[in-house]
Amino acid sequence: MTNNSTSLSQHLPQLKIPATYMRGGTSKGVFFNLEDLPEAAQVAGPARDALLLRVIGSPDPYGKQTDGMGGATSSTSKTVIVSVSDEPDHDVDYLFGQVSIDKPFVDWSGNCGNLSAAVGSFAINSGLVNVTRIPENGIAIIRIWQANIGKTIIAHVPMTNGLVQETGDFELDGVTFPAAEVVVEFMHPADGGGAMFPTGNLIDDLVVPESVVAGGQLKATMINAGIPTIFINAEDVGYTGSELQDVINNDVEALAIFEVIRAYGAVKMGLITDISEAVQRQHTPKVAFVAKSADYISSSDKAITAHEIDLSVRALSMGKLHHAMMGTAAVAIGAAAAIPGTLVSLAAGGGGRKTVTFGHPSGTLRVGAQANQVNGEWTVIKASMSRSARILMEGRVRIPAE
Repeated sequence: MTNNSTSLSQHLPQLKIPATYMRGGTSKGVFFNLEDLPEAAQVAGPARDALLLRVIGSPDPYGKQTDGMGGATSSTSKTVIVSVSDEPDHDVDYLFGQVSIDKPFVDWSGNCGNLSAAVGSFAINSGLVNVTRIPENGIAIIRIWQANIGKTIIAHVPMTNGLVQETGDFELDGVTFPAAEVVVEFMHPADGGGAMFPTGNLIDDLVVPESVVAGGQLKATMINAGIPTIFINAEDVGYTGSELQDVINNDVEALAIFEVIRAYGAVKMGLITDISEAVQRQHTPKVAFVAKSADYISSSDKAITAHEIDLSVRALSMGKLHHAMMGTAAVAIGAAAAIPGTLVSLAAGGGGRKTVTFGHPSGTLRVGAQANQVNGEWTVIKASMSRSARILMEGRVRIPAE
């Protein structure tokens, strides 16, 4: 017979941790104030990773994250930690963790551009921003230090009667309902302070196995802006650039090919030293394929015409085709479009563009970038785009104490 008192003593109660569930752009994530985390998780390391994995519901061999806050996609398996910044002329620090769905792994190697749009709102609502910097009505300019990559993000957060304005009529393809517009600026977005083009070339011949592409070579623009991204031509891998998610994500062989391209590109960019290391760096780099503008029907059955976009782009995140476009990859698209001679610029018709509108599976997105060439080397001063953000739920998440 089971001794109930002994059995019960072996089971600890659940921890209750203050948290906010937010949508930012086309992503969702669980947001934490650093000081609200258990002490062991307030510093980087295994305790923090274990906590975030349990909150999201990973690793889940079923791929559903049923026992957690994750939504079983790269866009919804995300965590954010925000704190008052020690950086001069910044309001808050923003740390992003991309949580693997089926593996016990949190990738801290890059930023989430979509959730960047929600950081300012969260910071204001959490009392992390000095009240003197928040207008009663108008736009609060929140200076964010992106701690993963050491970069500045400026979020323009609308305020109404002393509160963050979340509702509005701004529509964002990939998001069902309209909301208030949040302009986000990514300052000097070359990731990690390295060269914008790590190889020194606007276009490289990327050598890959012949099983990936006939001849074992692909034209590629490998850029370090917003997030390290490998751009290839859609036609070089047998696509038109107008594909929707299911075409790619239901093709196991195609996903494997893109992962091989990503691994070889990561080595070429100097992000890893051997292709075997790519499995431990799932969040970066991204792979995207580009094509000239063409008519297509988006995932919401919206007709996109060739004349309303400059080019089409499809990007993969965490091994799957993204349902819209990652915000950081949009920065990379804007930066590459601003520089004549990249595959992105060529697909858009050539030349450098201060703004570009591209088609993605859910619709279209416009992004701007300011690029300069100094002593033969390109730099981007800033890239900007409009997103929206909204609190979905706030309170406490619970995870079993261990």
